[in-house]
Amino acid sequence: MLTSYRRILGLPGTLLFSATGMVARMPMAMASLGIVLLVSAATGSYGLAGSVSAAYLVANGAFAIAQGRLLDRHGQARVLPVATAVFGSALALLMWSVQAEWPMGISYVAAAISGAAFPAVGSCVRARWSHVLRSPDELQTAFALEAVVDESVFMLGPILVTVLATAWHPVAGLTAALLTGVVGTLFFAAQRATAPPAHPRQETTGRRPGMPWATVVPLALVSAALGTLFGAAEVTTVAFAEELGSKGYAGPLLALWALGSLIAGLVTGAVHWRRGPDHRVRWGSLGMMTAMLPLGLIGSVPVMGAALFVAGFAIAPTLIATMSLTEKTVPHARLTEGMAIIHTGIVAGVAPGATLAGVVIDTYGASPAYLVAAGAGLVSALAAQAIPRSRFPEPVESLT
Repeated sequence: MLTSYRRILGLPGTLLFSATGMVARMPMAMASLGIVLLVSAATGSYGLAGSVSAAYLVANGAFAIAQGRLLDRHGQARVLPVATAVFGSALALLMWSVQAEWPMGISYVAAAISGAAFPAVGSCVRARWSHVLRSPDELQTAFALEAVVDESVFMLGPILVTVLATAWHPVAGLTAALLTGVVGTLFFAAQRATAPPAHPRQETTGRRPGMPWATVVPLALVSAALGTLFGAAEVTTVAFAEELGSKGYAGPLLALWALGSLIAGLVTGAVHWRRGPDHRVRWGSLGMMTAMLPLGLIGSVPVMGAALFVAGFAIAPTLIATMSLTEKTVPHARLTEGMAIIHTGIVAGVAPGATLAGVVIDTYGASPAYLVAAGAGLVSALAAQAIPRSRFPEPVESLT
């Protein structure tokens, strides 16, 4: 199975940009939680801490597509250093303002600027893979690798920021997020040999290649629904563990969910699929919905752990197929922008999913709230049906 991964990572520069891209992405899983830990420790208010974190997340989602457009037009080497400088400076200002007890308005502004400027390294890494690889099978493996990297980031990041903030100092968690983000992004941007070329607007016509909205819009809806599913399932799982008097098992339960996704992602990258990515998006969305349906009937932590582990196997293959389909249909001159649209859809869905699940939990308890995740899976499956049918060549399925 590992032959496919060795082949793509053995190409000049690929291991280095994938590794530095992983470091640069660590704040994705650290910054918002670090803000909550810092602000709550300084003010004693989780509500206030959550609102400052929300300012960061909303701004990040709102400006990701615009940043993707700039990256396509001006190139990664020019845009990323500026973005990470603004991100790091604003995050440092946020930490300083909270510790110095400045007016909270400054903290909100600093959080929003930091979130808006956070470098879209995840989209940039995938754009680089699309630039250096030509084989669809190798691209499939590369996107699977990056899905595994994302899962690893979201498994390690929350642990790291929590340990630093609670065992050392509330500022330490965000400081680690700042350093990994800034240093990782600068090293990533410095690797110009593997970067895709800039695609400036044509001076004579001012036109850009058209975006295939017939595919991108359904994919964005699928991504938003999956984000809602993620947000709802995470909050519900924490409440489920607490209802059973085992709140300490909430983390391991979610880790099992992520582990299932990680394993499925590794396998997906080693398989040459007979069906096109649009087909896999449709079936993957349906699989995620189906996996959520029985969770509300479970009343045991060990059984829930097993069910979440199995349910995780639908996550990475669906996200990999989503990115693969985006790469196949979006013009290369707008590829980073297209990837950013998909990423923004996922981020935009998380908060509504968590909020809606929280309302159901407060009213009916944890188990019925899993229906929110299942409902989001249904929306995703329906949106996937609107994706145009594939006309891509379909290689024979095999393992390498």
